[in-house]
Amino acid sequence: MKMMQLSDAILREHYAHLVDKPFFPSLCASMQASPIVAMAISGVEAVQVVRTMAGVTNGRQAAPGTIRGDYSVSNQQNIVHASDSVENAAIEVARFFKPEEVFDYQSGAFAYIYGDGECK
Repeated sequence: MKMMQLSDAILREHYAHLVDKPFFPSLCASMQASPIVAMAISGVEAVQVVRTMAGVTNGRQAAPGTIRGDYSVSNQQNIVHASDSVENAAIEVARFFKPEEVFDYQSGAFAYIYGDGECK
C-alpha cells in the first residue's frame, strides 16, 4: 500500500478505454485533486473479494456496506478501483508499483484467516 499523486500519463494509460469519453477530463481532475492510496492485495479469490467489497460501479446502485454504496453517489466519479481479473490486476500492480515495492509477506495471523485446506 502506498499513497501517491497520479500523473496525466498514468491516468491516460489506466483509463485508455475512456480517453475519448466526454467525462474523461472531469475524471482526471477528480483523480488528481488529492493523493490516492494504491494497494496490491493477494489471497484466495482476492479479485472477487475486493470487487464485492467495492460494490457495483454506479454508487447509486451499490449495496449499503460496500465502499461505493456507503461513500459514492456517482457512476462517473468512481471513488475506488478494483481490478476485474487476475491478469489485469498484474498489469495494474506493475503500473502503480515498482518491482521493489511489492513483496510477499505472510502474517503471523495467517493460520487464523483461512480455514484448513482453503489456501494452497
